[in-house]
Amino acid sequence: MLGIIGGSGFYSAGYAENLRYLEMVTEYSDVVVPIELIETDKPFAFLARHGKDHHIPPHEINFRANIDALREAGVTEIVAINAVGGIAEGAGPGAIIIPDQLIDYTWGRQSTFCGQSKRFVKHVDFSFPFDRALSDRLISAVNAINEQSPAARPVMTAGVYGVTQGPRLETAAEIQKMRRDGCDIVGMTAMPEAVLAREAGINYGLIALSVNWAAGILPSEVTMEEIEVVLADGNQFLRRVLSIIIDD
Repeated sequence: MLGIIGGSGFYSAGYAENLRYLEMVTEYSDVVVPIELIETDKPFAFLARHGKDHHIPPHEINFRANIDALREAGVTEIVAINAVGGIAEGAGPGAIIIPDQLIDYTWGRQSTFCGQSKRFVKHVDFSFPFDRALSDRLISAVNAINEQSPAARPVMTAGVYGVTQGPRLETAAEIQKMRRDGCDIVGMTAMPEAVLAREAGINYGLIALSVNWAAGILPSEVTMEEIEVVLADGNQFLRRVLSIIIDD
């Protein structure tokens, strides 16, 4: 079954019918993990990464509980939706990016299911953090929507996602360092989400919407008002992409 993880501005699957709310209990959280289960011919699950009212900042997301809850709900593949900042040319506001690599700059996050309580160590291969087949499906869906649109969105079909700690945005110097490291986009939530999915045996693909140029790319500062405008418009495009993936 498909699972969708919604990021900033994407807090619901958008279905009023055939909708059932699950409250998943997991050993990795003292509170239940809420999941929307849409029970159609091709059922899928939806989880809001930041909560329904965006009250969970990136560094406090319980990634282990989220992935474990989706696994328990029967999810075998995940499409993650992320709002990011653009670093590379072609990754400006409104662009769609399906990354194929990442660099993890986060710290202190619970990044594995392994540990003393589990009494095991699992060394997963993480050479290619995003499932290629799922990424290809996302690329095909984006291209199909673009072909139907009078103004096609810029699309990057590969790229490096630099994952920062947040919740603050980065400094201009940090972005310059990330650019030298080879990062094309910057965000705060791909890790440890991606590696936990790998440990759980769940295929994981990511589609990113660029909502701003990263710090220092332009001389002006980043404003949340500008980001919210791009989010509102871009998330409608993403819903159309997801409808293709769901019916695929």
